[in-house]
Amino acid sequence: MTKPMMILIAGPYRFGTGDDPALLAANLARLEAAAWPIFQAGHVPMIGEWVALPVLRGAGATSVNDPIAGQVLYPAAERLLAHCDAVLRLPGESRGADQDVAIARQRGIPVYERLEQIPGVATAGIPA
Repeated sequence: MTKPMMILIAGPYRFGTGDDPALLAANLARLEAAAWPIFQAGHVPMIGEWVALPVLRGAGATSVNDPIAGQVLYPAAERLLAHCDAVLRLPGESRGADQDVAIARQRGIPVYERLEQIPGVATAGIPA
């Protein structure tokens, strides 16, 4: 077993959704689908929206296009990266995910592009 890592799952959330709640939920579900294999491999999965969305609600925002969202969505992911050991960049266009990858690389944090690249995922017997 490798040392457990906290891994930020980065990928499309808002891009191309027009902020439609159903499309946002579908994108979040795609991000969350990567969480189980990461967890099964002994790591801690993390998604920026898991932190940012409750913060937005606490600030009184009713949607991700609220003016305060810009002060929460990207900054939450950037702050999380100070605690993460790696990033999994899922496919798809996403300015925020690209920003997460750039920050990770600046900080020397490994960036994986496929689940099976993450230590332990392939040996956990989980299809990647």
